[in-house]
Amino acid sequence: MTELTPIVLPAEGYSEEGFWDKVARFAKRAGREVIEKALWLHFAAQDEKTPLWAKTTMYGALAYFILPTDMIPDIIPGAGFTDDLGALAAAVTTVAVYITPAVKARASEQVDRWFGEEPEIAAS
Repeated sequence: MTELTPIVLPAEGYSEEGFWDKVARFAKRAGREVIEKALWLHFAAQDEKTPLWAKTTMYGALAYFILPTDMIPDIIPGAGFTDDLGALAAAVTTVAVYITPAVKARASEQVDRWFGEEPEIAAS
């Protein structure tokens, strides 16, 4: 019996170009936490070991992130990315086992380049 290799198609509305365009235009306004979660999902979805169901979840959340129209428009100061963060956080929770330390390190390096290194919190 021949085993079929599934073709992985991103969720409708997601594209690599759209993802990087959104990140470039809105990184500072969206904030470090939103961008870091988006990068976790983006990099984890590229891993060939990540199963199809997890990639679908990841790309679905990323599609919501890059959509120009969503529940709370991104142009609203202070609130525009709260729904995006919620969608990304829900996906992160669902697929957490596939967000490896290597994925987190890669995302952290990218976020540090864009936002500067996060200050160390002194132990009390």
